[in-house]
Amino acid sequence: AASPDHPREAQTFFFPFAKTFSLSSRWRAAAASPTFLHACARVPSRDPWFLMLSDSDSGPRPPVAFDAAGRTWNRCHAAPGAAVPVAASAGLVLYRAPATGALTVANPLTGASRALPSPPQQAARQLQAIAMYGAGGPYRVALFAGDLPDDLSMAVYDSSSNSWEGPLPLARKPGDDSCPDAPAPDDTVYFLSKSGDVVATNMQRSASKQYSSSVVVRRDVDGDADAAFAYFLSYSGTVVACDTARRTFAELPRILPVYFEYSIDVVACGAAAYAVVLSEYLGTASLRVWEFAGGAWRQVAAMPPAMAHAFRGAKADVNCVGH
Repeated sequence: AASPDHPREAQTFFFPFAKTFSLSSRWRAAAASPTFLHACARVPSRDPWFLMLSDSDSGPRPPVAFDAAGRTWNRCHAAPGAAVPVAASAGLVLYRAPATGALTVANPLTGASRALPSPPQQAARQLQAIAMYGAGGPYRVALFAGDLPDDLSMAVYDSSSNSWEGPLPLARKPGDDSCPDAPAPDDTVYFLSKSGDVVATNMQRSASKQYSSSVVVRRDVDGDADAAFAYFLSYSGTVVACDTARRTFAELPRILPVYFEYSIDVVACGAAAYAVVLSEYLGTASLRVWEFAGGAWRQVAAMPPAMAHAFRGAKADVNCVGH
């Protein structure tokens, strides 16, 4: 299982030892041989485990994980203190203490945890989103803070150095003039919240979704390194895309008109990010998947109308995962 301090320990191999248990040079050579590495590459990847969170009148319950391959439930260790899960990557979960903003990375299956150093003070002000990325190696935690649509910065924690960098200012992507149909600052705008309630001015989300984001890792245009792109919802309901390598951001156009009631979530799947939108119009509900490409949103999938109609009036909360 992965360790917050040593994430590479998540990759474990078993050798058929014959007479000795010592790791000789011959064993090390065998482990590095192309034949052995090719055999490891042919091992199929497991289906994901889904972490389930629940609340009750007596307080939060310990989380459980659903094994999609074995169709079984597995008990997990409770969150450290009163912390709330805000991000996850490669089997590790990032928790945040609402009262202090302290961050802790933990493995919910083993209970191993690691308290992160305090982030820069500027990064805790007007916090917009938290992202976590890195698979099978050193992981990073990015805090996006500032006042949209003009001011946004990023502070990044690197587990390999156990230190923070930044905050670093993010420049608006050239050609991005913010959301063209955004309301005036003094307008009263109503949104369908993440919890399914109609609220005014800002999109209110549950504690575990308040700073949620989706991260897509792609090879940069030069092909030299992997670049992480973080997508999150602003408090006004628009999708914000941040290029962590180039330190730029863009506020994407709205999918639906500003006064349209809907529930939305952003999900990363493969090397792309999608917006999943549940809306109601003319007495029926519609759930559609959108991708931003070529400067515009395009629909890539939709739930069959007979299935989507069941969500009409249900005030459903759209929460998505990608695999």
